[in-house]
Amino acid sequence: MLAPKAPSWIAEFRAFIMRGNVVDLAVGIIIGAAFTGVVGSLVKDVFNPVLGILTGGVDFSNVFFALNGQTYGTLEDAKKAGAPTVNVGLFINAIIQFVIVSFAVFWVVKGLTRLKVREDAKAPPNKTEVLLGEIRDLLKAEKP
Repeated sequence: MLAPKAPSWIAEFRAFIMRGNVVDLAVGIIIGAAFTGVVGSLVKDVFNPVLGILTGGVDFSNVFFALNGQTYGTLEDAKKAGAPTVNVGLFINAIIQFVIVSFAVFWVVKGLTRLKVREDAKAPPNKTEVLLGEIRDLLKAEKP
């Protein structure tokens, strides 16, 4: 008994998934998710305490405004009470995380660009470049 023939789109999908760009993108997303966790911890566990000391003990994660007019000691207390809040401190944390991630990505891209430029400088000219150079030299030699 013969096995049923697989639909043609399965082969196309397999070819699509195995292309280098898709695999690179998947790896980048996984590393980005892990990097986000590291940056979140850096902001929460390192920068916020230092900023808290510099600002007189302000804990940014607990800077919020309750919209129901009541006062709560912490954001957690307000959430437990079901109060609507504007979480300014969490927004500040998100901005700090964005700046850190942007800065890190800038330096990674800058390093990779520098590495790519060095690789390009080391690469020998391809056949087309060699032939174009020879044609250029012949044309220069023919001019009076």
